[in-house]
Amino acid sequence: MSSGVELGRITTDIPTRMDRLPWARWHWMIVLGLGAVWILDGLEVTIVGSMSAALEPEGTGLGLDAFDVGFAGAIYVAGACIGALFFGQLTDRFGRKKLFMITLGVYTVATVLTAFSMNPMWYFACRFLTGAGIGGEYAAINSAIDELIPAKYRGRVDIAINGSFWVGAGAGALLTIPLLDPTKVPPEFGWRLAFALGAILAVGVLFVRKYVPESPRWLYIHGRDEEGDQIVRDIEQKVQDDIGRELSSVNETITIRQRKTIGLPLIAKTVFKLYPKRTVLCLSMFIGQAFLYNAFFFTYGSSLETFLGVTQTGYYIAAFAASNFAGALLLSTLFDTVGRVKMIAGTYILSGVLLAIAGFYLGSFTAFTLTAMGMVIFFFASAGASAAYLTASEIFPMEVRALCIAFFYAVGTAAGGIAGPLYFGKLIENATASGDIAGIAPGYFVGAALMVAGGIVAIFLGVHAEQETLENIAKPLTAEDTPDSSPGKEKEPTPA
Repeated sequence: MSSGVELGRITTDIPTRMDRLPWARWHWMIVLGLGAVWILDGLEVTIVGSMSAALEPEGTGLGLDAFDVGFAGAIYVAGACIGALFFGQLTDRFGRKKLFMITLGVYTVATVLTAFSMNPMWYFACRFLTGAGIGGEYAAINSAIDELIPAKYRGRVDIAINGSFWVGAGAGALLTIPLLDPTKVPPEFGWRLAFALGAILAVGVLFVRKYVPESPRWLYIHGRDEEGDQIVRDIEQKVQDDIGRELSSVNETITIRQRKTIGLPLIAKTVFKLYPKRTVLCLSMFIGQAFLYNAFFFTYGSSLETFLGVTQTGYYIAAFAASNFAGALLLSTLFDTVGRVKMIAGTYILSGVLLAIAGFYLGSFTAFTLTAMGMVIFFFASAGASAAYLTASEIFPMEVRALCIAFFYAVGTAAGGIAGPLYFGKLIENATASGDIAGIAPGYFVGAALMVAGGIVAIFLGVHAEQETLENIAKPLTAEDTPDSSPGKEKEPTPA
């Protein structure tokens, strides 16, 4: 990327016009078109995690051994991290719509190819590409959601959409029950069909996304203000038709210096020099939620099967997933009303404390009580974890939004998806050897401590972003300076 070619100065009211829109049917189209990717991710992760045994036989599977299964999981995580960083910077450079179409296309093609895997190497390559597509989606979609959804509803929509991962996880857990039953589906076809179903859903999402516009905010920054203005006029007309009345006028504007591209040195300066406190906040949130989920969920299936005598985990995982989605959905509104800082700190600290309590009593749980405890913990943790993505996408300037999301997602995913499984896998191995489920408890305590630490950081460094326009939370890097506010100042927006 170049250092940025300045195109001129404009004064625009696009942000204010987008944020003053009432909720209408058009916004539901955005939720459906952009939000379904998390369902795909949940479906993908759960199906793959549940079908490891089906991939091992030579005849009906791919002849994978235990190391191969673990390697496939690691390479998916690596693909997600690399894909997020690669596609994240392209999203900031070439636009939200181009990239959320491209990344979903990568996911779809890779998933179809996975269903036709002929050997382990083919399968590993497809898992890497699938992860790259999903990682790229996180950056492109979160930035597009926040720039298209009105400020009043941004928190609840972003959190509910991120929480929809668990709709896919629950569906994936239930789907694996018949698909991996040899009396219903031949073993050589069951796991292939599972991947094909994910690809079919992705094609449907691609069709809906054709009607999602480019972010007008991205357009006016990059010298395409007339195109952005036309998109906003079209949106306003659709909303007026939906609600049956004229929209209120606006008089708040912002003056910016348009640039074709934003250079990587400026992006790095923004994250580490201009907004260091917000960087610490996001890192603590992403790492905390990653370890919390891995501490419980990574060991959950093994705990049920090895120590608690469960032979079919699909129903238990589906119940756990339902609680996660319910928490994100039901608590999401409070992030816009009670406020970001209070809700983030509350959900992080509460879920961390509850996980620590579960660790102390782990040896006395049955399959039912362990699942019930997990459902309570992650009812709160799901909303907090989703708020990590919301926070990273709204508290940095628009020019670097997608890459910031990608950076924090990659760090959190690497910590939780690489370091986490290595640590928790060793705990499971030791606990299995001793025959005592309490051997997993140290993992619970680590996840709990990191989650509580994330909540404490939020108390001191959290940003009161509820119902604030994005440009007030973090001024664009190309905004004209004013005497009392300039781009790059790490300050709190005025609470709504």
